[in-house]
Amino acid sequence: MRDVLPELMQWWEAGETIGVGTVVATFRSAPRPPGASMLVGPDESAVGSVSGGCVEGAVYELAQSVVASGEPVLERYGVSDDDAFAVGLTCGGILDVFVEQVSRTTFPQLGEVAADIEAGRPVALATVIEHPDPAWLGRRMIVRPDRAAEGGIGSPRADAAVHDDALGLLAAGTNATLSYGPDGERRGEGMRVFVWGFAPKPRMLVFGAIDFAAAVAKVGSFLGYHVTVCDARPVFATSSRFPGADEVVVDWPHRYLQAELDAGRIDRRTVLAVLTHDPKFDVPLLEVALRLDDDVRPGYIGAMGSRRTHDERMERLAEAGLSAPELALLSSPIGLDLGARTPEETAVSIAAEIVARQWGGSGERLASTEGRIHHDD
Repeated sequence: MRDVLPELMQWWEAGETIGVGTVVATFRSAPRPPGASMLVGPDESAVGSVSGGCVEGAVYELAQSVVASGEPVLERYGVSDDDAFAVGLTCGGILDVFVEQVSRTTFPQLGEVAADIEAGRPVALATVIEHPDPAWLGRRMIVRPDRAAEGGIGSPRADAAVHDDALGLLAAGTNATLSYGPDGERRGEGMRVFVWGFAPKPRMLVFGAIDFAAAVAKVGSFLGYHVTVCDARPVFATSSRFPGADEVVVDWPHRYLQAELDAGRIDRRTVLAVLTHDPKFDVPLLEVALRLDDDVRPGYIGAMGSRRTHDERMERLAEAGLSAPELALLSSPIGLDLGARTPEETAVSIAAEIVARQWGGSGERLASTEGRIHHDD
């Protein structure tokens, strides 16, 4: 929804009714992740995508029907790879798409939710997408970590179960379809609830105000990270040198990282790119990062340098008392082997490793591998 929010809000604020189709579950090699949305506006225009073009026509027609009837619909699209071309889902994947109408009447809290998303305040939106009782379909609950929930799923028991699970997804910044019994029973089936977890953007911390950092900041922003460049040297750490960064900080790297940890602004979605390749900066920084507990340790910690620099760095870290399991958490030398030479090419290799680590990719050429293209979460 985040990608289509500006258009959605423009129509919503004008008092229009919009058809909204959202991917709520995927199977096999589906092209778009859960949470991807497509709008059908009052002018019959289409905004966004649920499948990269495969089933947009069918979703468009269904959304028009839902706007006319007011009844939400959960539809599954997908066939086998052998006959995918006959239906149009050429990837052979399977999508569950929930289609509903959105207006000021059906979703009066949308303005507040949109304001939270734009401001980077965490908010989760839970919607009933399947239930034996059609009256439950489309019911919503808005969950925030610092205040009582708004709306309701349908019963106190169901509300409590969904509220707790939505808070967990919000903390992780992920979307998911949750299954319950008809009244919110933990063990059972019959009700499915889709939860959007609109957490603040994940963070990319780039240490070292060098040319490579400018390229890494740019590609990090492209990937959707909130990018911070940090360096202890004020003459190099300037906003004009790093236009792709959201913020530039002048501080010793290890001191800045510790301050961000103490403030609760580091989590498993955070990635660290240590580009200083200077022992007085990177060794104290990596001591802090690699010793963190699992729940707050960044999901990726990479350090730039030659093979010789890497060996010397590992020796210094070992001398500082880091264990072999802690040292194994470090991606060094940073990036995948793409043969990169320029700062921009190196930034691509770093981004590729981050994506591969996040989704379990091998980093090999797809042409030389078999099996699924998209790995399971």
